[in-house]
Amino acid sequence: MAKPPALDLWRAVLLPAVLSGVAAFGLSRLPVLQAFENVAWDGLVRLRAELQPRNASDSIALIGIDEASLRDFGRWPWPRRLHGDFLLLSGLRRPSVSAWDILFTEPSAETADDAHLARGLGGAGGTVVLGAMGADAGEGVSPGSPEAAGARLARLMRVEGDRSLVLGAEAALLPAGEFSRRAEIGFVDTPPDRDGTRRVVPLVVRIGEDILPSLSLRVLMAHWQAEPADVAVRLGAMVEVRGKLGSARIPIDEAGRYRVNFRHDVEDLTSYGYSQALAQLADRHERKPGPVPQLTGRIVLVGQTAAGLTDLAPTPLAAQTPLVLVHANALENFLAGDYLRRPAAFWVWLGLGVAGALCLWRFAERGLREHALAAAGVPIVFVLGVTLAWIEGSVMVPLTGPLLGFGALQIFAILRRVLSEQRAKERIKGMFGTYVSPEVVERMVQAREMPRLGGVSEEITAYFSDIQDFSTFSEQLPPERLVELLNEYLSACTDVIQGEGGTLDKYIGDAVVAMFGAPVALPGHAHHACLAALRSQARLAELRAFWREAEKWPGAVTAMQSRIGLNTGSAVVGNMGSRVRFNYTMMGDSVNLAARMESGAKAWGAAIMCTEATRAACERHAPGKVIFRPLGRIVVKGRSEAVPFHEVFAEAGAAPPETAGCVEAFTRGLDLMRARDWPGARRAFEISAALEPRAPGRVPGVKSNPSLVQLALVERFTREPPPPDWDGTHVMTEK
Repeated sequence: MAKPPALDLWRAVLLPAVLSGVAAFGLSRLPVLQAFENVAWDGLVRLRAELQPRNASDSIALIGIDEASLRDFGRWPWPRRLHGDFLLLSGLRRPSVSAWDILFTEPSAETADDAHLARGLGGAGGTVVLGAMGADAGEGVSPGSPEAAGARLARLMRVEGDRSLVLGAEAALLPAGEFSRRAEIGFVDTPPDRDGTRRVVPLVVRIGEDILPSLSLRVLMAHWQAEPADVAVRLGAMVEVRGKLGSARIPIDEAGRYRVNFRHDVEDLTSYGYSQALAQLADRHERKPGPVPQLTGRIVLVGQTAAGLTDLAPTPLAAQTPLVLVHANALENFLAGDYLRRPAAFWVWLGLGVAGALCLWRFAERGLREHALAAAGVPIVFVLGVTLAWIEGSVMVPLTGPLLGFGALQIFAILRRVLSEQRAKERIKGMFGTYVSPEVVERMVQAREMPRLGGVSEEITAYFSDIQDFSTFSEQLPPERLVELLNEYLSACTDVIQGEGGTLDKYIGDAVVAMFGAPVALPGHAHHACLAALRSQARLAELRAFWREAEKWPGAVTAMQSRIGLNTGSAVVGNMGSRVRFNYTMMGDSVNLAARMESGAKAWGAAIMCTEATRAACERHAPGKVIFRPLGRIVVKGRSEAVPFHEVFAEAGAAPPETAGCVEAFTRGLDLMRARDWPGARRAFEISAALEPRAPGRVPGVKSNPSLVQLALVERFTREPPPPDWDGTHVMTEK
């Protein structure tokens, strides 16, 4: 019963897509892959900063403790009197909020300086927010202590969700003494990710059981004149701020953390060096002319920006970033509503899963290269789309997990195709390797397509062989013994042919048909065909000796002889036959001529007979390596033109000593025949007959040889001379 197509689709496409998606989703939760995701997004943050730089809002000004300020005021930390001066002088410009990303948690050695800073906190324009940090019990102020009761802590009461997930501590390091009663307090804790990079800022922290705002949130509350009762915290959703001057819904995770949409470096903000700003404010106070820092109505952030100070760490913007910029970027996001947007991960995973399944389905029947290009192209398009969405809309699409799922699916599909094609190759080789040559099988495998009708013109050397008087001993053997004999003989012949680079065409009973030079190009194919013919005869001689020693075959078998015909020329090579059954073979006049050479060998008593074309091609490739004996000129049946023909006599290095004398005497006899010197021709052929390596009575199964055939012709022409215009050409009347 055939499998329904839907089941095939499920097994081949949908099930792998689902499994790879589920596996990739599970792996994407691992810390190592989340680290890869973070690194990828850090790169996109920097790319956007390069491609789409933009200035920050005028609502924020940065006062940086920079290199110039360190040169002016000396090593950090500075006397607190300077900070008191700054607060008192900046009050002239009346900022909305002055937020200090600097800890004043310990009293200084100079109490007068602390008193001056406290006066500055009380006399500064706008609200002042100082930094605090969580601490272990015993190291800081506990929530129920008198110090905590007098501190200006903005306890948030409207909190929904699991408070235990919020960044927490048992106590807090608050601004020292009078500072915590004169200024608002915001927590500066910005814990790094596993790789040390700051990407998120807690908007709320937990001290004991109290939920308190971070520095960023406390500054926003002061800027918009929002009381703690105006702030609602829904962990895993948002912090909602509704003040007199503004409102926002800020997305947070389950721990109350906000992922900062980093856009701005120091250069993007309205920024001043600390010493520069202090000097200009002092000039303004003394009514001296000069530029004055534009602080009125702004959020003023004070923090360390000089390289080498302690408040620098990696962020997506750079390897070393002043951490005051974390708060600056967060506040910029809040004021502009410029939050990261995260689409529902389900649709991203589903989209890439569908794309992966479509690749499997669409390219299942196409080339592996096309599938590989699609498998690489879809992720490239996806990444480009994600990059565009990020740059234009701050849309943060999951990258690593979906790409892992898509890639795993495509790798699985490609490996499955490779294994399938390998199995198909093995099946093709198994199916066809016993019928056609390995070269033909390999061409079919490389083509990756089913064989089809058609052929191409190639120059080849055609090879035909046949067993002499096969019917004589085939009648003496039962069918199964005859098959055993033929298998042994044909195996030996085929091994020799393929060993010389030939391609087996077919077996026709006891006949072997082969070609040299196709389907794989074979330089010197005529030479290889001649060597194969000579070595086939030598192998048959070995078989005859073996059969005689085995004594399991009748005498006709142990005297078996074969004839071989060769011709070189252009032929059509390819798949010939019907639409449903065909054979890789050769066709053409040159092929027919090779078959005539094999049948003509019987009439001329030759073991191997070839045309002039084969001899000439062999000599061009390997001069003197094969010895040929000219046999004259014949007109084969079905043709009108005479062609020179030769006997492939021996390999030059393996020829017996009498070979040269035999060929020389035989050639002289041919010349004398053409000169009608019948007595001289007789003497020459008698000499060559005595030197023939294949002589009746000396070699079992040999009934004639070219010298004996020529002697018989001389006797006939002596009695009945040929016509006066005879030029030595003989006409074959049989195929």
